[in-house]
Amino acid sequence: MRALSIVSVLPELLGTNGDAANARVLAQRARWAGFDADVIPVRTAADLPEQIDLVVIGSGSDTDLTGVRDILATMTEQLRAWCTEGIPILAVGTGWELLSWGIELGDGTVVEGLGIVTGRAVPRPERVTDDLIVDSRFGRLVGFENHARDYVGAEASPLGRVRSGTGNGAGTGAEGLVMGNLVCTHLHGPVLARNPALADHLLSTALARAGAVYLPGARAIAVDETAKAGRNQLAVALGLTAE
Repeated sequence: MRALSIVSVLPELLGTNGDAANARVLAQRARWAGFDADVIPVRTAADLPEQIDLVVIGSGSDTDLTGVRDILATMTEQLRAWCTEGIPILAVGTGWELLSWGIELGDGTVVEGLGIVTGRAVPRPERVTDDLIVDSRFGRLVGFENHARDYVGAEASPLGRVRSGTGNGAGTGAEGLVMGNLVCTHLHGPVLARNPALADHLLSTALARAGAVYLPGARAIAVDETAKAGRNQLAVALGLTAE
């Protein structure tokens, strides 16, 4: 089959905490499974390829929020179409917030979002910078959360339930949201390197749409044991049991 086309949206502006590297994780795991894969950096709507199989939208700095939103706004039609068509999309941190109704800042101003997902980001009393552990249908997910806002008003299903950390905040006990094949999360790390089961879910979905079946390659299975050991070490340090 043709090479998988993995779009990395604004990788320089939305690459905080290693989030843009999620696209490379997907490409490498696809190659280990015997599929060709290309990571395509998209910095303007003109860079969008004709064929898209997976999309990664990372997190960025608040100083760039308005500028990033303005660029993403030129892709709103495409983003909505990808969601409708079921193209797997991973959105992390501010990349997720910018897909929402909007972002309320601490000074009272609001950065209008694209309105693709329900809910909005609202200021927290203090920034959260801590390890986050979540139970999900993809197993235990771990990562580092670094956000100054809670996420409220989401009508979609959460990605998982918080075991340690804050997640969406506001006493919800929830982390992230899932709307069709759009997965949104506060988990940094990058999240797909630390949680390969989530990466494999996205790849399986993308390859199924292309008429292929995904099975992790031998190299991926070996690497996954290292990732599992890292998750267990963090869990035990935070008073939870190992997987």
